[in-house]
Amino acid sequence: MERTLAIIKPDGVARGLVGEIIGRLEREGISIIAMKMIWMTKGQAKAFYKVHAGKPFYEGLTGFMCSGPCVVMVLEGKEVIDTYRELMGATDFKEAAKGTIRHDYATDIEKNVVHGSDGPRSAAFEIAYFFNELEILKR
Repeated sequence: MERTLAIIKPDGVARGLVGEIIGRLEREGISIIAMKMIWMTKGQAKAFYKVHAGKPFYEGLTGFMCSGPCVVMVLEGKEVIDTYRELMGATDFKEAAKGTIRHDYATDIEKNVVHGSDGPRSAAFEIAYFFNELEILKR
């Protein structure tokens, strides 16, 4: 079984989409094995997105991610990284496939409702960034 990190970003929380997004995950057969609501500081957002430091969108993204509460989750399932990324849709919601979360709910390339790890290495870092082992359900 594979694990990945999922975040419902501040725009998704503010717009009341948490339940809808969790429902989509469950209908896809994805298990949520840890979940909590957080409100990142600017420093925490910068450290989380450090791989993007220096890129033109870094300041805007980190500012947005600390603008309100987020829901962070650890997802588990067979090939869950690819499954969740497909369910999210393309980063640019205008290019996202119909029926994906970003196609249906995003309003901006930065305000695109959800985040997901892009591979096993980033998933390991991202999960450990927000959760300790006591917070993750053991199966």
